[in-house]
Amino acid sequence: MHYLIYISLGFVGLQMFNVLLNFLFRQKILKTDVQNNELISVLIPARNEEANIGNLLEDLYKIKNDTIEIVVFNDHSTDNTSEIIKKFAEKDARVRLIHSENLPTGWLGKNHACYKLAQHVKGNYLLFVDADVKLSGNIVADAVSYLKRYKLGLLSVFPKQIQQSIGEKLTVPLMNYILLTLLPLIFVRVSPFKSHAAANGQFMLFDADIYKKLQPHQQFKNSAVEDIVISRFYKKKNIKIACLTGEERIQCRMYNSYNDALNGFSKNVFMFFGNMPVLAFMFWACATLGIVPLVVFEVHMAFVYFLAAILVQILYSITCKQNLFIAVLFFPAHLFFMLQVMIRALIVKKKKNYSWKGRNIY
Repeated sequence: MHYLIYISLGFVGLQMFNVLLNFLFRQKILKTDVQNNELISVLIPARNEEANIGNLLEDLYKIKNDTIEIVVFNDHSTDNTSEIIKKFAEKDARVRLIHSENLPTGWLGKNHACYKLAQHVKGNYLLFVDADVKLSGNIVADAVSYLKRYKLGLLSVFPKQIQQSIGEKLTVPLMNYILLTLLPLIFVRVSPFKSHAAANGQFMLFDADIYKKLQPHQQFKNSAVEDIVISRFYKKKNIKIACLTGEERIQCRMYNSYNDALNGFSKNVFMFFGNMPVLAFMFWACATLGIVPLVVFEVHMAFVYFLAAILVQILYSITCKQNLFIAVLFFPAHLFFMLQVMIRALIVKKKKNYSWKGRNIY
């Protein structure tokens, strides 16, 4: 049974290596006073977002920057989304509202919204932001400065996640745990390999010239995980990209309950593992049961393993500015949730009946 011990120690060692690199090489969008004279297009796809869109537009309203245009795509909303946007357009001349005429065959709603938004703007930079994101300070201009500094075609940021309900605390931290223990984010920017790619559709900033040439949302019009496949596509084209986390000026409340998170994560959990479910289940098995062989065969090493696992929680939490207490205390619950997500994802994949915001995705 020694091979089980080696697997357990190798797994936690690899996690420690990855999370330590993420901790030591934390990338930051620096605050800068450099004046930006190029137009930045902030593009917001919105479908039934009456609870969120006003907060985001208010955040953008506070950014007194004449080099920003704000365009919202109302994607057949059946609530008050459109009326809220119109009210903001009356007080902020930078805001424009466009409506979807139809959803063409073969397109997913968000991808079509992003594609159409890009056709209606003239910015040198295209910032796609989800309606439930919150922005503060001068983050938009500072993100553009970061993109220009490193000559990127794409900059994406995993927002700091707002967790209010117990259901969110039991679920949402899982995303950053998987991400930061699997991939050193510095590799996304410096490595040439497309396997070292990551992005989050909640905040994606593109160089407009490159975007218009490649049309990534059109390329992957039917992908439910367009952010990840676009990042890999850019890598394949040898276009520099970067993915960051821990930026407190970008925040998001992804889900409002346990069930919302279960439904949402089941859409893309396997993409963290190269769309290979077997790797996802192996990751879960090692994270959940890795200490068992040590307790049975090498009990003196079990304590070392336990300390290493706790340290992994501490380091990834600090890196992504997540609540440390929640990450450590609820870690067993996060692993139980991950198993639920993967089982649900397999069922959805087999039945091909996943729906989001009233539309079938696959």
